[in-house]
Amino acid sequence: MKTLYLRIYLTVVAVLALFALASGWMMQQHLEHERGRYEERVRERTEAWAELLQRALPPAQAPLSEQEAALQNWSQRLRVALALDDAQGRRVATSEPFQRREEEAGPMLERRLQRVPLPDGRTLWVLRPGMRGFAPGPRAGARTGHPPPAPLSGFLRWPEGPTLVLLLALLFIAVAAGAWPVVRRLTRRLEALRRGVEAFGAGALGERVSEDGRDEVAAVAASFNRAAARIEALLQSHKSLLANASHELRSPLARLKMALAMLDEAPEGEREVLRREIDADIGELDALVEEVLLASRLDAGSAAEGEGRDDELDLLGLAAEEAARVGASVQGEAVTLRGDERLLRRALRNLLENARRYGGGEIEVSVRTEAAQALVQVCDRGPGVPQGLRERIFEPFFRLPGHAEKAGGVGLGLSLVRQIAERHGGSVRCFAREGGGSCFTLALPRAAARA
Repeated sequence: MKTLYLRIYLTVVAVLALFALASGWMMQQHLEHERGRYEERVRERTEAWAELLQRALPPAQAPLSEQEAALQNWSQRLRVALALDDAQGRRVATSEPFQRREEEAGPMLERRLQRVPLPDGRTLWVLRPGMRGFAPGPRAGARTGHPPPAPLSGFLRWPEGPTLVLLLALLFIAVAAGAWPVVRRLTRRLEALRRGVEAFGAGALGERVSEDGRDEVAAVAASFNRAAARIEALLQSHKSLLANASHELRSPLARLKMALAMLDEAPEGEREVLRREIDADIGELDALVEEVLLASRLDAGSAAEGEGRDDELDLLGLAAEEAARVGASVQGEAVTLRGDERLLRRALRNLLENARRYGGGEIEVSVRTEAAQALVQVCDRGPGVPQGLRERIFEPFFRLPGHAEKAGGVGLGLSLVRQIAERHGGSVRCFAREGGGSCFTLALPRAAARA
């Protein structure tokens, strides 16, 4: 059987059926045990009454009125319904409770009678205590000396035979009918999840499934939606990255093609200039390819060589090493940070290169801790970034208008800084600097840093 909801449903039904049968058998055994104990107590009490009455009743030769008066007297004193037969089986005396019960119950009364033979041949009939209104069973002859078992009290009654089977069958049907909608609802949500996964696998990247409920199925649906959103974002990012990268590659490739075409025919003095231009274009291509590959790996969250490490490094020392490359000044406090040294070094280098390229010659770097974060701030005295573009500059391949013609670059540096910061659980933001210029603040959580 391949249908999940049928397997679950039949399993539930089978377990319920087994539980019902086991419960019925255990209850029947318990009731049989209680029935035996009850009958034993009734028998012992009846025998005690019979022994007492044997001594107290008048002899068989006594007048019938005397025998009946004595029987009535003891019936009232013991609060027991009694009847007396002579040696020939004729009824000679009957107590009022016995007559009343006989009129009410009729033949059913025989099931509760106990025969007590007296030494002189007479027979004393004792109506054993019990509850009225029991279902009739096989009739036992009152004069056989073997009356049927006494009925139990109301709380010990238990259906037997076909009635018990019918009740168990009705219980089984009711529970099975109640379990069907529950099981079907569960498996219907699983089927919806399967359809969503199949649609997503077929290329519908916007496909999402319902997250109704708070159970494991809802958790799986939520996990699928998160994974689908992440995959969709990655694919869109990669498409955009590929489109922008192909566009950026055209310019240096075109310049290379033109320089190579002119190299053979150019005078000796111009050849050296062309060679330097070719080297510059090759360096630009190499830098672009490297940044595109790094951005792709960070987007995918892969642990490439040198990534995902947990190095212990001095953030102030790292900033000082990178600042020396561009002639920036460094100040601040020592902060020990655990993270990927190569990626953090790359983030600091990109911020410093961006400040050198666009921010003029005055570059300041500060390292400090604040609340739950370790902060690295790179400030310059350039023209600054308009407030409306301070978030867009972190988008891949975005460059401020007019800056590309003056300073070059492909617009991936700040995007990589943000990706590296987020990889370490941090963030990067751009602020206006007092007196002109911009400040870029790289914030890393103190959970990863020790001051």
